[in-house]
Formats: sequence, C-alpha cells, structure tokens
Amino acid sequence: MNTSPSNPIQLVAAHDVLVIEIHNPPINAGTLGVRQGILDAIEQLSRSTVWRAGVIIGAGSTFIAGSDLKEFGQPLENPQLPAVIAAIEQCAKPVVAAIHGAALGGGFELALGCDARVADVRAVVGLPEVTLGMIPGAGGTQRLPRRVGLAKAIELICAGTRLPARQALDLGLLDQVVDTDLRTAAVEFARTLKGRKRRLADENVPAETAEHIIQAEQAALRAGRNRPPVRAAIKTIKTAITLPLDEALLAERKTFNTLRLGPEAHALRHLFFAERNAMKPAVRASATPRSFQVVAVIGSGTMGTGIAIAALDAGLSVVLIDQEDDALERGRQRVLDHYKKRVAHGRLKTTEAASHEARLLATTDWSRLGPADIVIEAVFEELAVKQAVFRKIDGHAKVGAVLATNTSYLDIDAIAASTTRPQDVLGLHFFSPANVMKLLEVVRGEKTATDAFATGMALGRQLKKMAVPCGNAFGFIGNRLYDAYRRQCEFMLEDGAWPEEVDQALQEFGFAMGPFSVADLSGLDIAWRMRRARATTRDPRERYVDILDLLCEQGRLGRKSGAGYYLHTDDVSSTVTDSAVRGLIESASARRGIVRRTLSAAEIQRRALLAIVNEAAHLLFEGVAERASDIDVVLVHGYGFPRWEGGPVFWARRQPRAELLEDLTSLVQTSGHGARLADISCLLEH
Repeated sequence: MNTSPSNPIQLVAAHDVLVIEIHNPPINAGTLGVRQGILDAIEQLSRSTVWRAGVIIGAGSTFIAGSDLKEFGQPLENPQLPAVIAAIEQCAKPVVAAIHGAALGGGFELALGCDARVADVRAVVGLPEVTLGMIPGAGGTQRLPRRVGLAKAIELICAGTRLPARQALDLGLLDQVVDTDLRTAAVEFARTLKGRKRRLADENVPAETAEHIIQAEQAALRAGRNRPPVRAAIKTIKTAITLPLDEALLAERKTFNTLRLGPEAHALRHLFFAERNAMKPAVRASATPRSFQVVAVIGSGTMGTGIAIAALDAGLSVVLIDQEDDALERGRQRVLDHYKKRVAHGRLKTTEAASHEARLLATTDWSRLGPADIVIEAVFEELAVKQAVFRKIDGHAKVGAVLATNTSYLDIDAIAASTTRPQDVLGLHFFSPANVMKLLEVVRGEKTATDAFATGMALGRQLKKMAVPCGNAFGFIGNRLYDAYRRQCEFMLEDGAWPEEVDQALQEFGFAMGPFSVADLSGLDIAWRMRRARATTRDPRERYVDILDLLCEQGRLGRKSGAGYYLHTDDVSSTVTDSAVRGLIESASARRGIVRRTLSAAEIQRRALLAIVNEAAHLLFEGVAERASDIDVVLVHGYGFPRWEGGPVFWARRQPRAELLEDLTSLVQTSGHGARLADISCLLEH
C-alpha cells in the first residue's frame, strides 16, 4: 500500500505478522487520514488467513506524538479515535504497539488499546490532555488505571506526566523495553502471543485504600489549582470502578468533547502553537548559526551559576570566570552542590553528574576565555559595570565569538559600543533561576549580525529554553510589559486600593503572585535601582508614584530586610499591610489630590490587564516583538500570567472590541501625562 496525505499508512508483511507503518511527518500526528488508514489496516488484518498478529509502528523518529490539535476546535470527523481503538480490541488477532520517540495523548491511548506495548529505551509516553484544558478522550482514563490503580492514574493524568520508557515498564504500562531494533523486537513479541488477545479493558482496577485515592485527589487539585480539567479528570478516572466500561467510555468522551470546545482548551491550544512558533527561526534569525561547544560565563553569582548549570545540562563545556577567588569558589561549589542534590534525589546518575562537573572550568584567569564560542556576561545590573566587563572580554575573546549580556533592561547598543566588534554582541535575558526558568529573551542590537543573533536563538533551543526574539528597547518585551502592569497597580494604590487587595484580585484572576508580593520576594531595590537609572529622562509631568522609593529609603527592601510592602519575620510573611505602609499610601493619595475610593476585584483585574494590552500593542507596532503570540509566551513563562487564559493577547482578542477600545481610552486618560493610547488593531489581528 502506497502512502499519501489521504492515506499515510503503509503495510509491510513480516511473514506471519502485518506491520502497519504510520507515515505522517514530522510527528505522525493522529489525523483523520492516520485514523482511517489504521482502521482499514486492522480490517485487512482481521480478514487475512496469513497474518497471525499486527504491529503498529511510526516511521521516522516517533510513534504518534499526539493528535492533531487543530482538529479539536471544530467538529471531529469519523472515524474518531475511540472507533479505531475499538476495532483493535475487537480484532481476533493481537496487535502490538511498537513505540519509539513519543507516544503522547491519543498516541498513547492507541497504544493502551493494543494487546501489548514494546518500546525503545529512549521512548517517552504520557497523557498530557489536562495540560491542554481537556481530559483523555479515547479511553485513557479507563485503561491506564487498570494497570496502575486509581491513585497513580490521577497523579499521572492530572499532571500530564511524560514517563521515560523504563519507568513506564516498571508501572506495567509497557511490556518490553529494548535497545535493539524496535521493529524486529515488536514482531517477535507479537509472535510470542500465539494469537492470544490481552486487552487492558478486560483487566480489573487494582484495589487501593480510600485514603490513598483521596490523598492523590487532593495533591492533584492543589497542583492543578482546582482547574476544571483537573476536577473532570479525577471524576472520570474514578468511574473506572463505579461504571461498566462501555458507560465509562461514553462518559469520558462526552466530558472530553465538552472541554475541548471550552474557553480554557482554546486558550491552551493557542499557547501550545504560540510556544511552537516561538521556537521556530525568527525573521532576523534565519541565518546559519555559528558553531558552538564552549560557553564562558562571566560572574559566578546566582545568575551566572544558573546559566552555567543550564549549559552543562545541555552538553556544553563551561568556563566560569570571576575576578575574586572567594566568589568563584562559592559559585563553583554552588554548581557542585546542585548536582550532588540531584543525585541524592535520584534525578541524575552519578556518572552523569561527574560528566557535567568534568566539563566545568572555574577560573580567575581571563586568558582561559580564548576557546569560548559564546561569552555570556552575568554581572551587576549597572551599565558602567557591564561596559567595563565587555571591554575586558573584547581583549580576550577569540575572533568570531558571540558576546552576550544577561541584562534585563539595559541598552544593548550602549554595551556593544564598548567593544571593537558590536556585530558580535547581543542580549540573552535569562530568568532566575536560570537553570529552571524556560524563558529566554534573545535581544538584537542595532549592529548585531544575523548569524550572531541566530546563534543566540540556537543556544536557547539547545538549552531547552523558550527562546523569544526581541528588539533592543528598554525592558525588551517582558520587563517593559511588567513595568506598565506594575505602574498601573501603583496608580491603583493612589486611587484607593491597598497592596493586599491588588495582590488578591490578581491572584484570583490566576497570576502566580500579585505584583506587590513579587516585589517583596525579589527585592524592592531592584525596581528602585531601575527607576533611579531612568530618573534623568523622566518627564516631570508624568504620573509617578513614589511609594516604592519611600519604602526603600526607609530600608524596607522586601523579604531580605524583613519588611517591604508587607512585614516578614521568622519566615512568616504577613498578607496585610501595616500602618506605616498605609500611611505612606494615604499621603501619596493626598499629594495627588485624590479622594480614595474602594476598587473592586474586577476593576483591579481589568485595569491591570488593559495596561498590559496597551503596552503590548506598542511593542508589536514598534517591532520590539516580532509576533503577537511571542508576547503571550513571554508573559506566561516569565511573569506568572495564567496559562489557561492564553496570555494577554489572547485575552484581549476574546473581549468585545468596542468595549475594549472604550476601556483602553479611559485607562490612558486617567494614567496621566505621557500615557499613550496604542493602535491595538495589529494586536487583535489573528
């Protein structure tokens, strides 16, 4: 059988076993053509007098890495996946899934519907539907618990866990894991079944205590912030012991169809594709990247060592440089302690940790910078300090090395001007902790060469970061948006809200933390330093809230000093402002001539979001952001914007346009001199 877009299935006879190959690159998504092709192949297998068993395998680098998410926002065409799985189970001959690469979502549900599963040792399996605002809809909530029990099924499905092959084997979800030829192993395993069916649907759910199941439920609800897909998944999984299988499968499919068409699933699908787009070469990064294997990191503080760990984890060699021996040793030890903890917790093998450590060179000798292909500066966030470091880098880095600054808001061009090779300079804005946070803003300067910029994007991908291209403007994408958001929240303090009211309202919307809690956690002096750096360029007519400045002048720098917007003592942080802070806020309102009033949670949320949307439109219009979807990726991955809202751009597109424009106009008018209403049409176009 020849493959084509309409029939991406190829049948290959392996003597008495029919091998059903899926040819639907790049990830063998479970599209209509794939579903129909597998169904036709199973029918041929059933009718054959020659073939005793079947094997389903993916061509290329993966099994079925998931369903076609583009189908989920519209009516699904038949045959749907449950019908394909039902045909496999009803087939009189056993069918084996041969898994390499990834079997995720519908791909893993298909595999669970087979009579056995043989996997390559490097394969991963999982049901990530809840992370996309849905639940498994083709039997995953029913077949998985028949092997692992209700509690484990709740844990795995609600978290969307991706299991490595050996771990899946230990749980009984795979029957064999091989490091030899997968096709051969799967065909041989199919023969060992000797025509016997082994349907998971016929198995009983292992017995567990009610307490064990309740604990799993509570943990999943906490981790999933009690979101509707998590609650629905738990309810549906539990029907594995309360309903006959046929009824449970119908109930699962009904819930799946309801959720896939809901607002949360739409938002999460938008973000899924936005994340994929962010990882594609940007318009200005289409050049061939320069080759790199050695990364030098200048500065061995928390950020520098985090970047070093990220590079080591990616298989790169790292030269960690600091000017002081004591600081360097603390940084080196921080890296070693990180790997020691990972080994102790079973997350890393001793041999792997040793390999990472062997690729680290910590030194105060700047001449060791020579072999570095990429140099990343991670020192104090002050322009003069960074310029001095870059002048030193310029004297030691080899010709053609990419020189990057890890700045969060400083001018890339001003830093590049301190070198003789501005074409090699770009910004790499890592987020702390750098070895954990996925977001990386890659910032192009005026003179940054296209291949240097492409190298920054390529490094981000190798570090498994969400690399987002940015133009060189104050704060780039993320901090400029956050600055507008925080500024509007400060306006609301003057208008009548207390910090805890703002924080609570925005947490209720879904932010991980409110802006004033974030400020206390990160340190108020960070924003204070940034404000002072811009003080000479600030228009005196601008509406400027000085509450944070006054707090810092009183030594209230946040948690590290025991007080900021809130009091922090003995590892306990208050959630209500004290009289001193309230006094500062009331004085600020009085100086502005504002009669304080109560702000509802809805008003707080909308004003904060509108401020982000207005600034986002400016960023897109100015070319600081290349794609509107990049703005959503940055806010979700770097600033705690709730994933299930899809990001601020997606949120704006869901608002009635006339109402959005009216509210934006009103917001800008009350924001004081210098506030500009953006043309949001560029933002709202899909």
